Amino acid sequence: MSLFRRFLNPKSKSDKKQESPEKAERGKYMPEVKLPTDERFMLNFKNNGGKFLYCENDDEMLEAFDNILLENDWYEKQCFCLDPNLQDKFKGFNLDFTKSGSAPFFLSTCEYLVANDGSILISSNQIKECKLNDLPDNFVIISSTSQLIDTIGEGLRGIKFKNKQRIPSNITTIKNFETKKEGDFMSYGSSTKNLYLLLLEDL
Repeated sequence: MSLFRRFLNPKSKSDKKQESPEKAERGKYMPEVKLPTDERFMLNFKNNGGKFLYCENDDEMLEAFDNILLENDWYEKQCFCLDPNLQDKFKGFNLDFTKSGSAPFFLSTCEYLVANDGSILISSNQIKECKLNDLPDNFVIISSTSQLIDTIGEGLRGIKFKNKQRIPSNITTIKNFETKKEGDFMSYGSSTKNLYLLLLEDL
C-alpha cells in the first residue's frame, strides 16, 4: 500500500497495538523521529489549509478534477492556464482556457512540493512573469510524487540543474491556502490561495 494511502486511511487497532511498544520504549528526552518526506509534506500542507487528492493513475486524476469542477460549479467556465499540455489533458471538460486573472481558477503544474513547510514551489515556467496577486484566488495544481523534496534550498538547486541553459525567473512559493483571518498579522503581505493539489503517483 502506498504511503499516501496509509496516510489518508486511519490505522486499524491492531496496527496501533503493534506500534505502542516502540513508543513506550522512547523516553521523553529522546529526539523526535523524523517523518518521511511524503508524510511531512502531507501534514504541513494540510495544516496550511491545502486540499489534497491522491491519484494512482491518470483516470483517477481526471475523476478528481471532475469532482473539483462539480464542487465549485466551474464547468464551462474560464480557466487561467498557460500550459498547452494541461490544456490538452483537460480539453474534455468544456473549459474556456484564458490568460485572464479574472477567471474562476488557475490550472498549473509546479516545480516541487516542499515537505518542511508544506509549500508549493513555482517559477516562471508555470506563471511566466505574473505575480501571485495577478492570478485567480483558486488554484488547481497538478504534481507527482517524484516532485517531493525536503527543503526549498533543495528545490532551488533542482530548478537550476533542470534549466542549465536558462534559469527561470519569478521563483516563489505558495503556502497559505486558507482565507486570511481578520487581524491575522502572520499572513499580512502574503498571497492566500484556495488550493487543490492533485498528486499523481509516479514512483
